[in-house]
Amino acid sequence: MAILVTGSTGTIGTQVLSFLDGHGADIRALTRSPEKASLPAGVTAVKGGLADIDSIRAALDGVSTLFLLAPNAPDELTQAMLALNAAREAGVKGIVYLSVFKGEVYADVPHFASKMTIERMISAYDLPVTILRPAYFIQNDMRQKDALLGGGVYGMPVGARGISMVDVQDIGEAAAKELLRREQASAPLPREIYELVGPDALTGDTLATLWSEILGRPIAYAGDDLDGLEQRLKSFGPAWLAYDMKLMMRRYQEDGAVATDEDVARLTALLGHAPRSYRDFAEAAAASWSQG
Repeated sequence: MAILVTGSTGTIGTQVLSFLDGHGADIRALTRSPEKASLPAGVTAVKGGLADIDSIRAALDGVSTLFLLAPNAPDELTQAMLALNAAREAGVKGIVYLSVFKGEVYADVPHFASKMTIERMISAYDLPVTILRPAYFIQNDMRQKDALLGGGVYGMPVGARGISMVDVQDIGEAAAKELLRREQASAPLPREIYELVGPDALTGDTLATLWSEILGRPIAYAGDDLDGLEQRLKSFGPAWLAYDMKLMMRRYQEDGAVATDEDVARLTALLGHAPRSYRDFAEAAAASWSQG
């Protein structure tokens, strides 16, 4: 039997494949363009996409465990629900689903609400699923390079409530560990939920201070301008996505997204080590920028 990884060529999927490598499992990667996919040795590319139900059915043939990552798209809910139903029909014994941190309370953010509907389906049918709920990705701040180095500001309007950002490597490792645990089990395992979070409660001001220390120059927080964020995002992406991101950031400003000590401890136990800190990421990013 095999593990099928969806979203296999994206930010998280590539991390999942990397952490699965070397564990002896038969790994298949779903991709719309197998001929272009750069995959680890031994991973089999399978042509298909979550919006194509026939390709999903074909890809699930012989699969016992599924990593389900639905893209942030207008039909995200439909894609995820079709794949989940197809997996049930195919007799898949274990699933790891990538949801989102604080989705249950951010009811007005479209891509959060879609993921919570999928979680509701998982609960209603008592499916053998590990639900992973990642917070805002630390690596999103690689896009702050020009603002930090050129403008002397941290430009993402995260507000003052605090966000426990998570490193994508920790997401990939957590997903791989749960995929292997379910794949190696002799029978379907009970549902599990993990909040995937970092150890820090990061605000605009604390991030500006941290970057000032790391870069050795004054860095200011650019402020809470959500309209400006939406306009910037619209310059290189669709308007619906820019507005979705604005709504998410508005909730961060109003409510925050801070992990509990229990959340961090539970993730630490799963990973076998503490989740990566933002400072560790920032120091590595600054070093790479100075070389490039």
